[in-house]
Amino acid sequence: MGFGVSGSTAIIFLGVLICTGTLYTAAAGTAEQLTDAEEENHERLLDRRNTEIDIFNATYNTSDGNGVVILVNNTGSTTLSVRDTTVLADNEYQNVSASTYVEGDRDTDLWAPGETLRIDLATDASRVKIVTETGVSDSHTVTVVS
Repeated sequence: MGFGVSGSTAIIFLGVLICTGTLYTAAAGTAEQLTDAEEENHERLLDRRNTEIDIFNATYNTSDGNGVVILVNNTGSTTLSVRDTTVLADNEYQNVSASTYVEGDRDTDLWAPGETLRIDLATDASRVKIVTETGVSDSHTVTVVS
């Protein structure tokens, strides 16, 4: 065996070593990303399980004509974001960013467990639905009073 065979073997071995190192780095990075994604999924699922809301009042007063007033309790154990809460009135999206109050405070975005969210809608809908950031929802028929 001459130098050519030994040199070729060394070059092939070095190539295999470099390829193995690159493959291991890529596989380890992918495994880490999959583990992180699985952990985030478990956290979202836990938040969803711990989220519960209850619309206990949705009223439209015909005498003042101000629209529907919705009162929602956060009965779960997850603190929710008012900004990420969606309101549907008669299956139509409502923009309610300026007409929400948590325990009378208009400036807060946090809706803690045990607190009541008040939403004032400038509409005369017959049914409302509240959807939280975790996807948990509740719906209620609007009561009409004069």
